[in-house]
Amino acid sequence: MSLDPSFVGRTYPPTAPYQVGREKIREFATAIGATDPAYHDPEAARALGHPDVIAPPTFPVVVTMAASRQIIEDPALGVDYSRVVHGDQRFAYTRPVAAGDELVCVNTIEEVTTRGGHGFLTTRTDVSTAAGEQVVAVWSKIVVRGEA
Repeated sequence: MSLDPSFVGRTYPPTAPYQVGREKIREFATAIGATDPAYHDPEAARALGHPDVIAPPTFPVVVTMAASRQIIEDPALGVDYSRVVHGDQRFAYTRPVAAGDELVCVNTIEEVTTRGGHGFLTTRTDVSTAAGEQVVAVWSKIVVRGEA
């Protein structure tokens, strides 16, 4: 089954809020080898003007990967997840993610194409606080490998 291009422009309902914890940020930073004190020490982050520790730039993938299940699990779109490989990821920040944020994601399908027998799906996930403050937009491209 190939990807359905009529899904371009489809926006999914907002996700339930995700509470960003200080320890989750520290664990993520440690796992990726990010040593910036603002990722680990609340006082260092506050000295830089942040309310608490801030997350490394790729941290939103923790939230957006879970949110993308809305798209991946939509049977009408035609994604065979056993054939998916990661194509691209990019982030456009309004402000850093900080411990204490309550984040909500809204997914939109921006592009569906087919090249060389493979499906390409580009999504944008707008991540905002539960109060509606935009934090970051995350684009992801996956490749659904065609049948051999």
